[in-house]
Amino acid sequence: MSTNTEAWGSRVGLVLAMAGNAVGFGNFLRFPVQAVQNGGGAFIIPYLVSFLVLGIPLLMIEWASGRFGGQFGHHSTPFIMGSMDKRWIWKYVGVFGIFSNIAIAAYYCYIESWTISYIFHSLFGTFNGMDQHEVAGFFSNYLDVTTSTTGIPYEALIFFVLCLALNTWILSRGLSGGVEKVAKIGVPMLIIFGIFLAYRGITLKAGHEGAINNGTVGLNFLWTPDYSSLANPKVWLAAAGQIFFTLSVGMGSIQCYASYLKKRDDIALNAMSAGWMNEFVEIVLGSAVIIPISIGYLGIDRVVELTGIGGLGLGFRTMPFLFEQWGPVLSAIAGVSFFGLLFFAGITSSLAMGTPGMGFLMDEFNWSRPKAAFAFGTVVLLLGLPTIFFFNEGVFDEYDYWAGTVSLVVFALLEAILFSWVFGLKKGWREITEGADIKIPLIYRFIIKYITPVVLILVFTGALIRPVNDDWSNLNPRKWEFHNESIIGQLQHKGVGPNKTWFAGAFYAEADGRVDSVFVLREKHYIRVSRLNPGGEPVSRDYRFNPEKHSLSLTPGDKIEAGTELYTGKVVNRVFFVDMARLLLVSLFLLISLLVYIAWRKRTKEGRVS
Repeated sequence: MSTNTEAWGSRVGLVLAMAGNAVGFGNFLRFPVQAVQNGGGAFIIPYLVSFLVLGIPLLMIEWASGRFGGQFGHHSTPFIMGSMDKRWIWKYVGVFGIFSNIAIAAYYCYIESWTISYIFHSLFGTFNGMDQHEVAGFFSNYLDVTTSTTGIPYEALIFFVLCLALNTWILSRGLSGGVEKVAKIGVPMLIIFGIFLAYRGITLKAGHEGAINNGTVGLNFLWTPDYSSLANPKVWLAAAGQIFFTLSVGMGSIQCYASYLKKRDDIALNAMSAGWMNEFVEIVLGSAVIIPISIGYLGIDRVVELTGIGGLGLGFRTMPFLFEQWGPVLSAIAGVSFFGLLFFAGITSSLAMGTPGMGFLMDEFNWSRPKAAFAFGTVVLLLGLPTIFFFNEGVFDEYDYWAGTVSLVVFALLEAILFSWVFGLKKGWREITEGADIKIPLIYRFIIKYITPVVLILVFTGALIRPVNDDWSNLNPRKWEFHNESIIGQLQHKGVGPNKTWFAGAFYAEADGRVDSVFVLREKHYIRVSRLNPGGEPVSRDYRFNPEKHSLSLTPGDKIEAGTELYTGKVVNRVFFVDMARLLLVSLFLLISLLVYIAWRKRTKEGRVS
């Protein structure tokens, strides 16, 4: 007998929880950067097209699938998908809906813990008097888990454990008593914080408080369309990818939330409300905070350069310095607002990540909610530790790429095929429209059955064989070279450079340049190699070494090329940590698959297979 008998306390709570699940770091950190890099205002065209032909259909598919499976007492995707077709394969396709949430939570809660730390540092004026390089260095120090910015040893680890403990405790309180209450507080608060910051950003005046541009310059830059970018498949793939990030589709958390609805509860209006609330937050608020403020103080060229390091770099390495230009009181308020906004966006999403795995354990093994919540927290802690201790070795990025990107597209494609072609669109459409409070345009029957699966196939194919330099004009298979970030390129370790083996007796330079200096920073030794970028500006890269284990092969002033030996001695290369991260992810997927098999055998033995 399942211990999972919960339900949502109110419709408002459900919609806010679903919106909170969708609204996350990507709305404020990823979307504006993607827009800048992909044609500015023209990016909104493929973005909205993707929302209409991918986002809305997948929202309806996942809401309908979840409510359908919930009628049979299923609250996780393996058995939700199994209820839609009896063939065994779909239960194991559904494993993606548990796997992705746990794997993403392992690094997502780490980012979430950064926001808690930065709220603390904003309140206590840690950034007061720091210049831009010092603020950026603060973030680098924070990520080096052995370095403390407060005097507390292993500060990053402690904040991560506190953040995870908070998530676990809220999850143990249940849907209506925990998740729903946080959503009712968190979503309005992040909107209030967002409106305050957007107002400050848009009303910046050149010459005041150190600003060199009006805030509207940033908005004009962000939304001035470069229509030539629409001919580039990269832009369309980026827009489709942003829809996955922003709506949390292809994860399995939406199905889990929807499985607690009653058979006649509306899903059409609820899905649209949650989806469009997310779009408002992303397009209106997300675009009006980071870019206008940063361009107001740093100028367009510098911000374009900074977008190359992504939204996390802009958010944590740059924004605290910009807030300091507003004076000690207002900078503290702005810091708390910005990182508080990110915290609420993060925790409403991470709570959703905990529910599928917990629902599975409660349904199939009769675990209590506190026990299931503790299990989720423990697994995320164990899986998350490598992202903390080996952040700079690429573990974080591997989790994000395979669990937070590739898995979402694969699962979305397979669930769209199941819903439209296996379960059948006739039954599927009836499930979508039953109890609906709005009339859904009939065109979506055609879109869900034909357009959405085809677009998903194109998105997956594009990610699989993405060409180097995003040049799709060369259709000769013999001359096709894969991009470093393509799925095949990742599997081939393209872009790893000359340090291709797990262990080696020497370390080699990964780019051309000149040895600028050998220096010590925070009792750690580095070799700095400098070169000029295509724009003629100097850029540098630091390679860490241990003088007790390594012998330098070069001296300052030496000119080097990629592949030049920098030092000799025992070396553990980055590729080792990359492969170990992949092995952890594969092991997690296989473990969940084994648990699904055990649960199926248990159901068969008890005569409750449905």
